[in-house]
Amino acid sequence: MDNVSLVTSFVLSGVNVTVNSRVALFSLTLISYGFVVLVNVALIVIIILDKNMHEPMYILLCTFCMNGLYGTTGFYPKILWDLLSPVHVISYSGCLVQALVMSSFVYSDMSILVAMAYDRYVAICRPLVYHSIMSKQRLLLLVCFSLLTSFCISAMNIILTSRLKLCSPYIDRLYCMNWIIVKLACFPADTIVNSIVAYITIIIYVCHGFFIVWSYMYVIKTCVNSLENRAKFMQTCVPHLTSLLIFLVTILFDVLNLRFGSNLPPTIQNVIAIELLIIPPIMNPLVYGFKLTIIRNRILRGITCKIKR
Repeated sequence: MDNVSLVTSFVLSGVNVTVNSRVALFSLTLISYGFVVLVNVALIVIIILDKNMHEPMYILLCTFCMNGLYGTTGFYPKILWDLLSPVHVISYSGCLVQALVMSSFVYSDMSILVAMAYDRYVAICRPLVYHSIMSKQRLLLLVCFSLLTSFCISAMNIILTSRLKLCSPYIDRLYCMNWIIVKLACFPADTIVNSIVAYITIIIYVCHGFFIVWSYMYVIKTCVNSLENRAKFMQTCVPHLTSLLIFLVTILFDVLNLRFGSNLPPTIQNVIAIELLIIPPIMNPLVYGFKLTIIRNRILRGITCKIKR
């Protein structure tokens, strides 16, 4: 029985709202989720239906939006149910699945951003061989590798967590996170392997960040002496850098909240905890939709046709 958890379900104590505010919060959360689904699905459908967008940059953007839907689906339905329920409980297995979805969503976002940075590097720094390097087969391999490695790394962390004996069912959070579950372990010595794998995971994704910086150093160096490349940079690289900045800022706030947030009011902690699931999934489609000319024109053309009808 040493490897069997004493906990069969968890109480999400972060969902602590008054009865009077539940309806308002439920409505705001539902509107937020509806808007996330709307903007991401709209961009995905536009890219799929328009053959002119069947290029690596737009396919990676489509994957980016799909990952946003995947991550938010792991959070919003559960929190909507909790806001209507007097008891905020999640099963042990359900909590591990949610933690898996949350972590793989974040890791996949970072991996896709790296793939997008590589795509822009090849497009601007090696334009003559762009289509041979970013072929359909290689693009498919790149997308699959980004998603599968992120999922496998997340699964490895969750499997290590599942072997721990836990002594508390209370998670002071709106949703399950792997490291929050690890901290509930009865014996800290049992979490050494979890810590080692967690640090290796951090190093892997910090290296992802260094790769993005390296690729953009070459991109900026190439763009300095070329007016055409500068225009291409402003058109296609600025949205990517904006998405990267939004992602890194929200991750930074989330990490700081985990490390130092215990002294903050619960409301502030909750806002910081969910910003990763609200701001990037909403802002990324909007940033790309407004900045990339072909997508913006396609949206405006669709709106114009509907108005004329």
